[in-house]
Amino acid sequence: MTTAKEFFIRHVEPSDYQPIISVINDWWGGRKMSDMLPKLFFVHFRQTSFAAEIEGRIVGFIIGFLSQTFPTEAYIHFAGIHPDFRMCGLGRTLYERFFETMKKLDRKVVSCVTSPMNKDSIAFHLRMGFTIEPSEPTVDDISVSKNYDGPGGDRALFSKTVDA
Repeated sequence: MTTAKEFFIRHVEPSDYQPIISVINDWWGGRKMSDMLPKLFFVHFRQTSFAAEIEGRIVGFIIGFLSQTFPTEAYIHFAGIHPDFRMCGLGRTLYERFFETMKKLDRKVVSCVTSPMNKDSIAFHLRMGFTIEPSEPTVDDISVSKNYDGPGGDRALFSKTVDA
């Protein structure tokens, strides 16, 4: 089994967009996710976004940025791991790289959202030390921000304090 230590982690580059966008829907079991990740993230947020490679092939990534509104906060917009490389610590490694970068940039809080139906994502974020922002209603005991991303775009909102 591959371990996270075997991966090469680097900042994303604009040239990473096509290889990632071409597989992202497959990585999500056919769900249409590619519209959520425009190329601008690979151009404008390279300092705070990372790709994981093994043998020159991208098998994971995390896209994040610094909040312009809240000077001590950062946001993880999207993260993905190739299905064959899940459960080996790669997701944790990418998140920890993001947290370390945020500490260096004097950011104290990292936020992100996920669908309340994505139980694997919710469990992962809770294991990573995130808390769910309390709200009403709840779905399966998960606080849900109704219509957060527009009509029907309910989301669970997460935040985590990172030590400086």
